[in-house]
Amino acid sequence: MIEHIVLFKFEEQTTEAQQQEAIKRLTSLKEEIPGIIDIHAGLNFSDRNKGYEVGLTVRFEDKEALEQYGPHEKHQEVVAYLKEIGLSDILVVDFEM
Repeated sequence: MIEHIVLFKFEEQTTEAQQQEAIKRLTSLKEEIPGIIDIHAGLNFSDRNKGYEVGLTVRFEDKEALEQYGPHEKHQEVVAYLKEIGLSDILVVDFEM
């Protein structure tokens, strides 16, 4: 199994409503992309966030499923939305369990 963790940082003009919509779109990918075992996302409330406002964890069956996730059309649609609302940086960690 593969654990995929992503932290998202947005521009100041990005609203909480837009971030909530991003979370909704991200979590809906479980129904759209094969190989996803579980997916969770939410607003970061930690005071140690270094500006990263949304967190995402995705559990995949294997590395092949992770590799197919990135270029998948539905994932790219969500990435386009994130950029549209002001995505400024991401931090990604992937590891095998």
